Amino acid sequence: MLGAELAELLTRWETTSSIPEAGEGQIRLTDSCVQRLLEITEGSEFLRLQVEGGGCSGFQYKFSLDTVINPDDRVFEQGGARVVVDSDSLAFVKGAQVDFSQELIRSSFQVLNNPQAQQGCSCGSSFSVKV
Repeated sequence: MLGAELAELLTRWETTSSIPEAGEGQIRLTDSCVQRLLEITEGSEFLRLQVEGGGCSGFQYKFSLDTVINPDDRVFEQGGARVVVDSDSLAFVKGAQVDFSQELIRSSFQVLNNPQAQQGCSCGSSFSVKV
C-alpha cells in the first residue's frame, strides 16, 4: 500500500512541478548564467531577453536588466535568478538556453542551442529563423 501511495504522490508532483522541461516554450538557464545574474541583480531586478529585427542574419538578441514585468511576459526562474521574455520574442527563442560566457576579450549573456534558429552569425548575437 505504501508503494502505491508513493507512486501516486510522485505522479502528482511530476504533473504540478514547476521544473521546466526542454522545449515546450521553456527557456533554460545555465549555471554560469544563474551565478552571474545573482551577482549583478538586486531586489526585483531580472534579465530581459528580447528578439529584434536586425543583425547580419535577420534577427538579433538583446539583453537588458529590468524591473517591470508586463502582462505578456513569461518569467523563467532557476536558482533564484530570473529571465523574462515577452510573448513575441518567446516565439523566436522557445526551447533555447541562456548562458553567461566570460572570455579574455568579452563577457556576455548569450543564447545557446536555439531550436528556432536556422543559422547564426559568427559572433552569436544574430540569427535567422527556420521557415
